[in-house]
Amino acid sequence: MDGATLGSLRDALHGPVIGPQDDAYDETRAIYNAMIDRRPAAFAQCLDAADVMQTVRFAREQGLEMAVRGGGHSGPGLCLVNDALTLDLTLMRSVRVDPAARTAQVGGGSQLGDLDHACHGFGLGTPTGIISMTGVGGLTLGGGHGYLTRKYGLTADNLLAADVVLADGTFVTTSEEEHPDLFWALRGGGGNFGIVTSFTYRLHPVDTVGVGVTVWPVDRTREVLTWYRDFLPGAPEDVYGFFTIFAVPPAPPFPEDLHGKKSCGIVWCYTGDLDRFEAALKTVSDPGPPAFHFTTPMPYPALQTMFDELIPSGYQWYWRGDFFDRIPDTALDVHLKYGESIPTPLSLMHLYPIDAAAHQVGPDETAWSYRDALWSGVFAGIDPDPANAEVIKRWCVDYWGEMHPHSMGGSYVNFMGEGEGQDRVRATYRTHYDRLAHVKRAYDPDNFFHHNQNVEPVQAA
Repeated sequence: MDGATLGSLRDALHGPVIGPQDDAYDETRAIYNAMIDRRPAAFAQCLDAADVMQTVRFAREQGLEMAVRGGGHSGPGLCLVNDALTLDLTLMRSVRVDPAARTAQVGGGSQLGDLDHACHGFGLGTPTGIISMTGVGGLTLGGGHGYLTRKYGLTADNLLAADVVLADGTFVTTSEEEHPDLFWALRGGGGNFGIVTSFTYRLHPVDTVGVGVTVWPVDRTREVLTWYRDFLPGAPEDVYGFFTIFAVPPAPPFPEDLHGKKSCGIVWCYTGDLDRFEAALKTVSDPGPPAFHFTTPMPYPALQTMFDELIPSGYQWYWRGDFFDRIPDTALDVHLKYGESIPTPLSLMHLYPIDAAAHQVGPDETAWSYRDALWSGVFAGIDPDPANAEVIKRWCVDYWGEMHPHSMGGSYVNFMGEGEGQDRVRATYRTHYDRLAHVKRAYDPDNFFHHNQNVEPVQAA
C-alpha cells in the first residue's frame, strides 16, 4: 500500500490505520504467539460495524489480501499475512448484560475476561475457554469449550445471534430465524463466512465454583488415565476436569519440592453445591496417592484467569489437536513417553472433556461435527526463548503423530496448527464440509475470507 492508498483508508474510517512507518506498528503486529513474525501492509483498527464494512469494501476495491484479527490468540497466526491488510477488531471491546433476559451482547474484539467480568456481577456466565486473553470471536466461531462445557455446552451452543459483515461489505443479523444457514455455519465453521461485529449469548447461573488441582508423578500416567477415562464420562455434569501432562510450575499453590517435576494431573471445576465438592472427588486417590491435591472455592472469573500469568502473551507456541472418543490401553504408553520427555517447563498436553451437555445438541444442529467425541486434545510446545522453537515444535508434532492413530481423525479447528492442509480441514468438518461449502458459496463465492482454516466455496454447476 502506497502512501496515497493508506491515506484514503484513513479518511474512510473513524478508527486508526497503522502502517509500517508508524511508531505503533511493531507493537500492533505482536500477537499471542511470538513464533509468528509477519509484516502486514497495514492495520485497520475498526471502532464499529461501519468501519468494518468500509474496510472490507476498500480491500475489495483495491484488490488487497485481507486477514481478520479478533483477540490475536490464533496459534498459526492467521490474523497476520505479509503485505496484506489486517482488519483489526481489538478496539471493539464491549459487553452489555441483560440480567432479566439472561443474555449478553459482546463486541467482536472482546476477550473472554471482558465477558466473564461483566457477567459475574449478575451471577451469570456462559461457556468459554480457559485463558481470559482469548478473543471471543475466534473461540466462538470455532465452537468453543471450557470449564462450563459439561454443564452448559459449547460456546457456540449458547450463541443466540450475531451481527455479521459479509464479503461484499454488507451487514446482516443472523439467528435461528434470520439467515439460519449462515447462523448454522458460524457455530463451528470458523472465520469463513463473515466478520462478526457483535455476538449475543445465552447466560446461565454461575458464581463461585469449586476449583481443584490434583497432581501425580508422571510415572503414574497409566494408572491415572485408566481411572480418569472411566470416572469423568460417568460423573455428573457439575464435575469438570481436564487431564494434563505438564511440569509443575514454580508458583503457588504448589509446594517447592514439586516445582519443575514432570507430572500428570487434573484441573477440576465444580458447578454444583460446594458442600458436595469433596464428595464428588472421593475416588481421586484410586489411581494412587496424589503428590498434591488442592481444592478451594473460587469466583468463576478468578478460575478463568488462573493460567494467564503462567503462559502470557509473547511466548513461542506450536500446537496441534485431535478429537478422541476413547483412551485405549495402547495410548497410555504414548502419553507416558512424552510426559517423561517434556522439552521445556511450559510445554504440555491437555485433554478437555466435551461430553454431557455438549452431547445433548444434535449432530447436525451446528457446524461442529464431533458431537460423539469425549475429549478435545491439544499438544502444545511452549517456551519464552526463540532458540527453543524447533525443539518444542518437534516434541509437539511427534507426540501428536503417535497419538493421531488413536484419534477420531479430525481436530477442534482452533487447535489446528500452521500448514496442516486441506485434508485436515475436511477431516475436522467431516460430513458437514459439503454443507459448509454451499453456505460459503452463498455468502462468500469468491473466497475473499480465505486466511483461515479454509472451507472452499462449492463450484457452480
